[in-house]
Amino acid sequence: MSEARKGPDETDESQYDSGIESLRSLRSLPEPTPTPASGLSDGGGPQPWTQPPGTAEEPQKEDTDGERADSTYGSSSLTEPLPLLGGTETENPAPRSPLAAAGALSPQQLEALTYISEDGDTLVHLAVIHEAPAVLLCCLALLPQEVLDIQNNLYQTALHLAVHLDQPGAVRALVLKGASRMLQDRHGDTALHVACQRQHLACARCLLEGRPEPGRGPPHSLDLQLQNWQGLACLHIATLQRNRPLMQLLLQNGADIDTQEGTSGKTALHLAVETQERGLVQFLLQAGARVDARMLNGCTPLHLAAGRGLSSISSTLCEAGADSLLRNVEDETPQDLAEDPFALLPFDDLKISGKPLLCAD
Repeated sequence: MSEARKGPDETDESQYDSGIESLRSLRSLPEPTPTPASGLSDGGGPQPWTQPPGTAEEPQKEDTDGERADSTYGSSSLTEPLPLLGGTETENPAPRSPLAAAGALSPQQLEALTYISEDGDTLVHLAVIHEAPAVLLCCLALLPQEVLDIQNNLYQTALHLAVHLDQPGAVRALVLKGASRMLQDRHGDTALHVACQRQHLACARCLLEGRPEPGRGPPHSLDLQLQNWQGLACLHIATLQRNRPLMQLLLQNGADIDTQEGTSGKTALHLAVETQERGLVQFLLQAGARVDARMLNGCTPLHLAAGRGLSSISSTLCEAGADSLLRNVEDETPQDLAEDPFALLPFDDLKISGKPLLCAD
């Protein structure tokens, strides 16, 4: 999936907002045409929401750096209508359909519910961005499930934004209504990838343990081995963040501890070695990580530790049974890479001139 074109003012790839400044956008819709007293046009469709008389457009909000505080895009108008269910079915909705429930809404309210902004945001996105739980719950009650999975110009769903902004209540509500947890944004990240990157443990727990209502989707639709465009699964990200509670949560919910990332074939244990945090290595070994897992070039975690001169981590790996004589594609063993050629010897009874050889930790 190609990336959406960035606006001229965009400065940060991690921007999550999409060009909406408060609720000003709801007043920037096109002026309505005259309608009959019933409030519907000749075509039977709802009319756009007009700006209240005498309401001046609010000045653009800026942060301390002079940039827009809520967006990197230039416009905040809602310009594209979104049919709720489409086709002729919308004219006579079933009594229990979302449209039947929405029938009590005014044309302006219905129009607001069914518009998409020029940045691709629905009202569900906006409710999350502006931390308006009442609006979000209203949308979840009135809109069909498909609307929850609409992706904006950055390929973010409302669920992505709720996780990014650390709103576990919104995450729980979206999951309950069947929002997809597998859709990927422009970086290939699912909402759970975002939770791991941002270290939002409560949101991750809602994504992993939440269950949709009956008829709203499969009870558990997460692929914990799914990789983003950098080749990283969620466990890899949590390991690089050195977040053991998050790693434990992923492992408890079925993450493969030995899954390889997509660029060089490193496992979480390889990545833990690269963090140079011995406790993280011990945690993964105790959780059952394969000590001699190989990268695409044949290197084991011990190769990485020895090559970086990490004597304490090398010792920990050797104590866990790492083989110091395995060769990578360059025909090198961890002993070949170690600064001290005797440090990784798999023997503890060697003697030189009748004296025991002691390996330093």
